[in-house]
Amino acid sequence: MKDRNFLDTVMAFEQQLESLQQQYNDLKKYVAHMVEEHQAIQTENLHLRRRLEELIDTDVPQDETSNKEKVSMLDIGEGYDNLARLYQEGFHVCHVHFGSSRKGEDCLFCLSFLNKQNG
Repeated sequence: MKDRNFLDTVMAFEQQLESLQQQYNDLKKYVAHMVEEHQAIQTENLHLRRRLEELIDTDVPQDETSNKEKVSMLDIGEGYDNLARLYQEGFHVCHVHFGSSRKGEDCLFCLSFLNKQNG
């Protein structure tokens, strides 16, 4: 009789673990989605700031030093955009799996790396 009760307890515990695992997977997907959405908004914000700077530059002439700084900043942005594009095409850009295929799954390392680059 005691063995049956113990077996029922183990089975109930197993079901709780499966439920927790499913909740964890759902939470992980949600976090990855939110990080990806945050990244897209930051990228859009960066593009809008660049466009605004371009519009302001056409109105106010500036000296050559400022122009060199802007070219340097644009070069950094282009590299970031290339990494973001590679990630969107399905490749890892993180140091852990750089260049390998993501196979449709989000990578928190890549998303974290892209988030740091934009910050």
